[in-house]
Amino acid sequence: MTHMLTLTNVESTYGPVRALRGVSLEVPEGQIVTVLGSNGAGKTTILKTVSGIIDPRKGHIHFEGAEITAKDPSWIVKQGLCHVPEGREVFPLLSVQNNLLMGAYTRDDRDGVARDLEMVYNYFPILRERAKQDAGLLSGGQQQMLAISRALMANPKLILLDEPSLGLSPKLTKEIFEIVVRINRERGTAMLLVEQNANMALNAADYGYVLENGRIVANDTAASLREQENIKEFYLGMHSDQTADQRRWKKKKTWR
Repeated sequence: MTHMLTLTNVESTYGPVRALRGVSLEVPEGQIVTVLGSNGAGKTTILKTVSGIIDPRKGHIHFEGAEITAKDPSWIVKQGLCHVPEGREVFPLLSVQNNLLMGAYTRDDRDGVARDLEMVYNYFPILRERAKQDAGLLSGGQQQMLAISRALMANPKLILLDEPSLGLSPKLTKEIFEIVVRINRERGTAMLLVEQNANMALNAADYGYVLENGRIVANDTAASLREQENIKEFYLGMHSDQTADQRRWKKKKTWR
């Protein structure tokens, strides 16, 4: 299996605080890989380190076999890797269409850009309806659609997707994830997905990693992770008949 993205023993810090502690993971070509973990576990830091926003102190990051460790973010985008950040970060005073065209700033194939603009309008018809409207006037769900579409306009091979369900209703979350899976299946775009909604993430993903205090403590296929008792209890909210002490002991024994 060809690995599009590989992290090897990556460590990243915020000042004196170590946010990532020897993280190693892989994203195979054409697959969705998710990283699960509680707030503060380091999930967003992984994406920021891959996209060049944060330089790692140690370790290596390879994209399609070439090292991209600590490269400039704009250079990384040109290689085919795009980051959809937490909180959307659209350009609020630009129109929806101009936000989309900003996503294509690295491209010079005008016909291809026009085709991809039509493509994202087909995925998210509401964006066509609001094309001339300022992006800041969109709802939170519509801004998330715009942020994903803006990344697609760069014609990426891999998308880093950070908390796409943040602040959205269950109905909108379901709609966003359905389209994310559709994009992956139809276009073959690989994705590294960070998401608090573990149930949605594991249903969408092919493979998953569990991050705890900056370390990977478990990894398996998404289907297998969904069946593991620790994942059911701590991320999916499904409790067995074990006592609390038994569950804590089992978690420690399994993940440490």
